[in-house]
Order: sequence, then structure tokens, then C-alpha cells
Amino acid sequence: MKKRIIWMLAAILICGLSSVQAQVMKVADLEKYAKERYGDKWLDAAKNLSKDLTLDKNESLSYQQIIEVPDKNSQQIYIALNYWATATFKDKQAITLNDKEAGCIIVSSTIHNIVEHMGTINKYSVSITPVIKIDIKDGRVRVTYTVQSYDILADISGGWLSPVDKDHKSYGDSKRKADDKTNPNLWDEQWEIARHYPFVEKDAQKRTCAKALVMTHAYSNAIMDKVEEALHNGIVGNEDDNW
Repeated sequence: MKKRIIWMLAAILICGLSSVQAQVMKVADLEKYAKERYGDKWLDAAKNLSKDLTLDKNESLSYQQIIEVPDKNSQQIYIALNYWATATFKDKQAITLNDKEAGCIIVSSTIHNIVEHMGTINKYSVSITPVIKIDIKDGRVRVTYTVQSYDILADISGGWLSPVDKDHKSYGDSKRKADDKTNPNLWDEQWEIARHYPFVEKDAQKRTCAKALVMTHAYSNAIMDKVEEALHNGIVGNEDDNW
């Protein structure tokens, strides 16, 4: 009876994890996490971070971490991380590769509205779609996190100097559903990270991109932490062989 209750509680927790739309943490929690580590002055935080960041050969922001798990073989690691990825990312299309034989899991899932910023002319909503590649060997895991661009929803009627349009208000529209093109004031854009602040000093969108960089960096840290936690402690705390 006790074991049944434990499994029921585990199932409830997994459902809770899965209910987060393809995110390791909510955006509000991610912002709090970022502020605690880097401060709330986004321009300064981005500039300081850029001193230690390098873009890869594709001009993408890329992070890599090797996690040692000496007490687990590749099969045990694969099961643990497949469980983590499946429970964490609700979108069925998020896991783009899941190859046990090759020891590789790839996740690509959008994190919506990590930044919302009002500029002089436009308002911007920034989303990112990191590619998370997990390579597995006996006793170790390599996690590679890559983002090449920011996905932008620009509201050309929403800036400080834009005329007020009562029919097309700003941030509510910036959370529109995918493929909803009903508002002519909204434009989809992609901003390559390498072409914007802090990698380019003179940038008309530097305030938006400063916070976007810090939030993107913070999310990479959260991913690495969650993968390491899943490897060492599981995701619900009772995944051991004593059952």
C-alpha cells in the first residue's frame, strides 16, 4: 500500500513537471535566478558576461559541460536522462533525437517571452529555441547547449512614441498563438546573437539584447544543473534499485 502511494505521488509530480510548457523553469523564476547571479542591471550584466563568452564557429552562443557519473554505465545514464527529458519537455516534438545505441539525446524547444521590452518605436517580445545535445558514455555525460539567434515578435505600434491603437494593444498580442497573423502591427524577426549587443557595441536594440543574453545564459546554467541533478538524484527522488 505504501509503495502504491509513493508511485501515485511520483506520477503527480511528473505531471506537474510536464505541465510546464517545454521549460525547465518558469520565465519569472528564470528572471529571479538571473538577477540573483548577475544583478538587475542588464547592460552591465551582459557586458560582464561577454568577457568570458565565446561564439562558436557558426557564430552561435554555445556552452559545454562534462558531468562525471562514475557509478553508472551508459545504459543507466541513458534511462535516467531519457526519463528526465520526457518528464521535463511536454512538447512531443521537443525531443528531436533519442538514440540509445548512439548514446545521444537532442532536445530543441522554444522558451517563450524571456524578455519583453518597450523601445522608442517598437515593443519586442524575445523567445529562444536552444538546442540541447546530450552525449552519453559509461560514467560520463557531455551536455552541449547552443543558441544562434533570438526569435523576435516586434509590435510596431507599441513603442513610447507610437500612436495609441485601441484595437491592437501590445503585450497581450505579443503572446499570440503560433501562426496567428491577424494583427498587421506584429512582425516576426530573427536577430543573430553575434550581430547584437554585447558582441556589437553600437546596437539600436542593445537594452533588449542585453537582457536576452543574460536570460539565455541563465537558462544554460539551469539546464546543466537539472541534468546533473537528474543524473545523481533522479527527478522524483525514488529511482533506485531497491524495490
